[in-house]
Amino acid sequence: MSKYTLKEVTTKADERIWLRVCDRIYEGNPNWVCPLDNDITKVFDPKQNDMFVGGEAIRWTAFDEKGEAVGRIAAFYNRKMATLNEQPTGGCGFFEATNDQELANMLFDAARIWLADHGMEAMDGPINFGSRDSWWGLLVRGYEYQPLYANSYNPPYYKELFENYGFQNYFNQNTYLWRVYEDSLNDIVLEKAKRVMSTPGYRFEDMRHTNLEDAAENLRLIYNKAWAQFTGVKTMDKEEAQAMLKALRPIIDPNIIFFAYFNDEPIGFFVMVPDLNRIIGKFHGKLNLINKIRLLADLKLRHCDRIFGIIFGITPEFQGKGIESGMMRYILETYIRSNRNHYKNIEFAWIGDFNPVMNRMIQSYVCATQHKMHTTYRYLFDRTKEFHRCPRLGFRRKE
Repeated sequence: MSKYTLKEVTTKADERIWLRVCDRIYEGNPNWVCPLDNDITKVFDPKQNDMFVGGEAIRWTAFDEKGEAVGRIAAFYNRKMATLNEQPTGGCGFFEATNDQELANMLFDAARIWLADHGMEAMDGPINFGSRDSWWGLLVRGYEYQPLYANSYNPPYYKELFENYGFQNYFNQNTYLWRVYEDSLNDIVLEKAKRVMSTPGYRFEDMRHTNLEDAAENLRLIYNKAWAQFTGVKTMDKEEAQAMLKALRPIIDPNIIFFAYFNDEPIGFFVMVPDLNRIIGKFHGKLNLINKIRLLADLKLRHCDRIFGIIFGITPEFQGKGIESGMMRYILETYIRSNRNHYKNIEFAWIGDFNPVMNRMIQSYVCATQHKMHTTYRYLFDRTKEFHRCPRLGFRRKE
């Protein structure tokens, strides 16, 4: 008989206990920053998460014999996204547990059985019930560094808990560090950029010259051409793009969001924001009115010294023409080296190992240093089925 029991999260009181499991796991860890509760709970709110259209989610908390909460997990699926894989694939995420394989197995079993009952044949984890840019992957390298906001952080022993259960490495996500006042660009980048910037029709701008609505539409057009063609990435409609930038409005620094144009047509973007984890640690997950005021005041007073590179994209017809180099040189010369800049580091997150071109560009051309690594695992319910890692970007295994 197991020494642990599981309880499904069905009430607000259950949810509060589920959220606070983290406090036990990370007590005394100086690198962990408590995420904002609202950003976690909205993932499981059908009114705020459109993944519930054609999908479901469930959460459990694990209790020990003393009745103390010692673990948690969530399981979820969206039928449209599930069918983009070799087999219908759901997900598990927001996993936390004390260092006990029996406990981890119970949590993973609960997620697996529930997903199988809903027609899934595999589960990825730990992942988000939503976009890949948040709460995605298990940290397997870089435990000694503070995470970026909405990037997963976990103790080192989680890797063994996942792999001992039978999860296999589906892909790795690299994070790179670029030190503003120490690192520079490769000479090849500077030369390519020089050619692009001297070619009529090309121009680069930061968001100081673009209103929020136009910026959202430009981002949407580029994103749908550059990213939404790939497996597991859905297209972005106008309302979603507007909502995303409106949600970011309080923390947007227009100096660090850039667009590339050719003959006034948007062809590339690089979206960066100040990293909230430099500020919100003292909030203990609560973003009430007082903490909102404190957050805005800290951002205005420029207490944040780190930039989070959220997403970068170039439309397919302009890839390989040096646009990436032109944008990086523009950023370097017009902002990074200017007296307007107060940031010390840029972290380029979520560079999948299935995208060797982007990894090579960040390492060889931008000259950034690999800083952290997250792994997205996959568990096939049929243990006799052959496992395949994620195909390289640009190749669809299944229509």
